[in-house]
Amino acid sequence: MNWDDARVFLAIRRAGTLRGAAALLQVDQATAGRRLAALEAALGARLFLRTPGGYVPTPAGELAGAAAERMEKAADQLQRQMQGLDEKLCGVVRVATSDTMASFYVIPALTKLREAHPDIKVVLGTSTQVTNLTRREADLAVRTVKPTSPDLISRRLARRQLGVYASRSYLRRRGEPMQDAALQGHDVVLYDRPMGPSDGRQLCGVPTGNARVALEVNSGLMMLEAVRAGIGLGELPVQMAEGDPELVRVWPERSDRIDVWLVLHADLSRTARVRAVADAIVEAFGSG
Repeated sequence: MNWDDARVFLAIRRAGTLRGAAALLQVDQATAGRRLAALEAALGARLFLRTPGGYVPTPAGELAGAAAERMEKAADQLQRQMQGLDEKLCGVVRVATSDTMASFYVIPALTKLREAHPDIKVVLGTSTQVTNLTRREADLAVRTVKPTSPDLISRRLARRQLGVYASRSYLRRRGEPMQDAALQGHDVVLYDRPMGPSDGRQLCGVPTGNARVALEVNSGLMMLEAVRAGIGLGELPVQMAEGDPELVRVWPERSDRIDVWLVLHADLSRTARVRAVADAIVEAFGSG
């Protein structure tokens, strides 16, 4: 099985379409189609059923998928190990984090890194999705979920306190909420799925069952902007919100906590450029 063909096969299997696979691999759709045809000819088997809903693996495709994933794992491991021997402070480092962490910590860290090591190029991706470091979707990540994979190294960067905040304009209009009324008569801004230690329907342990959900967001930066705009009450990291003159902390005695982790693959932990980026991020959290 040719690895280049196998890469295309795996991309089609994951995306479900030629167009989606081509986008994942950054090749044109015709190339993806030719690679698939070449692999099917080499194996003498049809790997996908072409359906209106996309490409569905045949039994042969399922069998080939398991073999191709083993090839992918071996190729990724080889590449990580070779990079782990690299002692040059130059080249590309891919960093994955959320927009909030990028804005408050990672961007300031990269600004200092640029001054010290101008030949290191950082590719920064911001998303609420957990990036797969084993598949080299990124070289290191800053996230609020501690990984469980034994191949990954994690370091706790910080333990951040969360508080309930509202804008001054919101409190002028609606007044300060009572804790024992499940926020009756108030508007709240929530995450569309839990982002911290609570179940997503509480604000620092206070139920929101009687509140009106004015907005759901999928990132910390949008939560900050929504609360600042007066849309409703929301849960924010204290360190990020306390310096904002438009925000007021409601119920200062109530709080939750969330851990922030730096995560990288063990094979890359000694790569000079990855280590330099990791050290800059650790310093930014230490001074932040």
